[in-house]
Amino acid sequence: MLHADLLFICAETDIKTTTAQGLSTLTLHLADKEIAPPVLLAPMAGITDRPFRDLVMRLGAGMVVSEMVASQEMVQAKPGVRERAELSADVENTAVQLAGREAHWMAEAARQVADRGARVIDINMGCPAKKVTNGYSGSALLKTPDHAHALIEAVVGAVDLPVTLKTRLGWDDSLLNAPDVARRAQDAGIQMVTVHGRTRCQFYKGRADWKAIRAVKEAVSIPVIANGDIVDTDAARTALRQSGADGVMVGRGAQGKPWVLAQICHDLYGAEAPEIPIGHDLVDMVCAHYQSMLDFYGTDLGLRVARKHLGWYMDEAATPAPLRRAVLTSRDPAEVLRLLADALSDTDEVAA
Repeated sequence: MLHADLLFICAETDIKTTTAQGLSTLTLHLADKEIAPPVLLAPMAGITDRPFRDLVMRLGAGMVVSEMVASQEMVQAKPGVRERAELSADVENTAVQLAGREAHWMAEAARQVADRGARVIDINMGCPAKKVTNGYSGSALLKTPDHAHALIEAVVGAVDLPVTLKTRLGWDDSLLNAPDVARRAQDAGIQMVTVHGRTRCQFYKGRADWKAIRAVKEAVSIPVIANGDIVDTDAARTALRQSGADGVMVGRGAQGKPWVLAQICHDLYGAEAPEIPIGHDLVDMVCAHYQSMLDFYGTDLGLRVARKHLGWYMDEAATPAPLRRAVLTSRDPAEVLRLLADALSDTDEVAA
């Protein structure tokens, strides 16, 4: 099992227009893989694990992404890296993201992931976390584009799989070099790029600048995916219009609402409408997600990992504070399941 921050991306753009529910459907192809519709789940550390990705895909997303995996730690089998989360590299509509600062480790990690059946490999040049950028990985690579280019060439040269890139607008407002980075990445063999509409120094503050992503779209001929603050259909529609991007990636908007990607797929591309769970159906979905986390991680770790997800579900359901606290502090899975029925079943509706 592996720990990954994943991203799927598209090489040649093949647009199919249909009349499903009166809307056009955009289909993107990356080699022989099809993303339809082009609505992707963003890689989020500690969140987009196998149970959550499976749930989002079942509800109807176009593509899911897992957590980031540090290339050197994975190759060296550092304790906890492989065990923390399964990459499910060979699962359809799943992609694997690698992070690192040395070409040797990035290339070797790419080979190992490919040997495990990966469909797509993504390179992380967008993570803003200090523990990543202090190691000259993630978005810190935007400050050294020549070095970043060498890493990209190493990964592309190591595998026969499509390789993609996730990045930000730049390091800060004085270094907005995403268009040049994307252009060089394309020249090196990158087949799609996803751009978070903030600089690294913004972290997640302020608003994502979707208009600025258009400069990246105009700089390359490969597909571009817009990311950042895309939490619902209205945001997705505006991001696509302002950026000119070929698709969208949803991150925090899926927390507590794993069906939101499927809702965007339906509203913008005419995909089948998701059944947004309410009342007892919501209880059943959340309890099943909770059980899948316990099964995946084991009871002790699963109890801890599940708390953030249960908290987001209860935020959406406006669960009373005492009941919320009881759910999040219980160490008895059977009690948690009983409490969830009370915490969620009286909800008349959950906002999409």
